[in-house]
Amino acid sequence: QLQLVESGGGLVQPGGSLRLSCAASGFTLDYYAIGWFRQAPGKEREGVSCISNSGGSTNYADSVKGRFTISRDNAKNMVYLQMNSLEPEDTATYYCAAKFYPATLRDMCSRRGSAYVYWGQGTQVTVSS
Repeated sequence: QLQLVESGGGLVQPGGSLRLSCAASGFTLDYYAIGWFRQAPGKEREGVSCISNSGGSTNYADSVKGRFTISRDNAKNMVYLQMNSLEPEDTATYYCAAKFYPATLRDMCSRRGSAYVYWGQGTQVTVSS
């Protein structure tokens, strides 16, 4: 059974850091691009970042560029989102999602949520003093 599980969320003060993890089970991540998304109450879902199968391509929303870093360890079947300089506006539930790409498209990824089929349950991030 294909499953994604996020972890690492919590309460942090403005300016602080968190590292989110996305663990995959039931399948290998080698052929999947991973996206991180977030949704705050009353707001639309936002594509925060994505990373290609190979890890060679990444993409970030302007709102997090320069503060967040996405990475992956295919050997461990894990993807990470390092979040620095956190702001209250980053408060949201964060989700990881997986999209299959064939090897010929190993350097592609998308921040469009509609492109993704497999989703985790989410982890809450709260930035507050």
